[in-house]
Amino acid sequence: MKMWIFSRRADLAIFGGTALVALALVLLPLHTAPEWSWITGVLLVDVAHVWSTAFVVYLDPAEWRRRPVLYAAVPALAFAAAVALYARGPIVFWRAIAYLAVFHFVRQQYGWVMMYRARAGERQRWTRWLDAATIYLATLYPLAWWHAHLPRKFSWMIDGDFVAIPAWVATALGIAYVAALVAYAARALVQRPVPWGKHVVIAATAACWYVGIVATNRDYAFTVTNVLIHGIPYLALVYVYVRNASRESPDGIAAQMIDRKRGLVVFLASLWAIAYVEELLWDHTLWHERPHLFGGGFDLGSVAFVIAPLLAVPQLAHYVLDGILWRRSTNPRLGRLI
Repeated sequence: MKMWIFSRRADLAIFGGTALVALALVLLPLHTAPEWSWITGVLLVDVAHVWSTAFVVYLDPAEWRRRPVLYAAVPALAFAAAVALYARGPIVFWRAIAYLAVFHFVRQQYGWVMMYRARAGERQRWTRWLDAATIYLATLYPLAWWHAHLPRKFSWMIDGDFVAIPAWVATALGIAYVAALVAYAARALVQRPVPWGKHVVIAATAACWYVGIVATNRDYAFTVTNVLIHGIPYLALVYVYVRNASRESPDGIAAQMIDRKRGLVVFLASLWAIAYVEELLWDHTLWHERPHLFGGGFDLGSVAFVIAPLLAVPQLAHYVLDGILWRRSTNPRLGRLI
């Protein structure tokens, strides 16, 4: 029985190692977010992992031929929806994207746990409910606490994107969270064989989301804890998936890039270059925050309602496609490629 997603060493490094690095970075005596944390966390990990979905879909001929209409429609519909949201006001647009991102981040951690359950052959319904409750509460409780203690010194997208909720909601979820952790730990003590990979994912999620959101109040701490454990495992998943898929589509662009001797270097360098261009466009047109990295910008004026939704398309398409690609029911290739 295969208990790991990639391998014992790789899983411990990707999930456990990334979390330990993130938590260690939080301990650095920094009062403001250093520029390298944005470059590493946002540019090289967060934005890059969004674009990695293109390797799975748009650069793989076999995958594209499987559902061309769907894959062509997703970016177009994402742009149309984004324009409609922005027409209702920038805060509506950014709030919608923030909550879509929250849903995406939460569901990914749940997905890792379910993948480990499948690997271990766990089929009992009550244990599925327990695992699901534990991983969901590990993310939802910190989020509820955040919503109940606005404003914070950091935000998901922009200031004001979250809506305040009563404090009792966070308290109730906190009680449920503690109960779920106790029940999960009790079962873990007697479960054999020990699903170490699943335990690592749940422990890493619980520690990083609590430290980055509840225990600290710094944009830097939130970035390194939230982004690293989300983006790095996803990049690893895509790389392994596309590397294996290249055997089925050896003439595809993704196969030619990844199947070379330095496939990982080419994979990451390509994503980082695309991520830099995207952030350059965001900074030139909207943010105007990092001229030292991207040069001078310009005022969009009346075309902001088009440019902002257009630049958000990769992110929105990633959210939609992510919900399709990593489920056995909607991707018959998943079982044999991972």
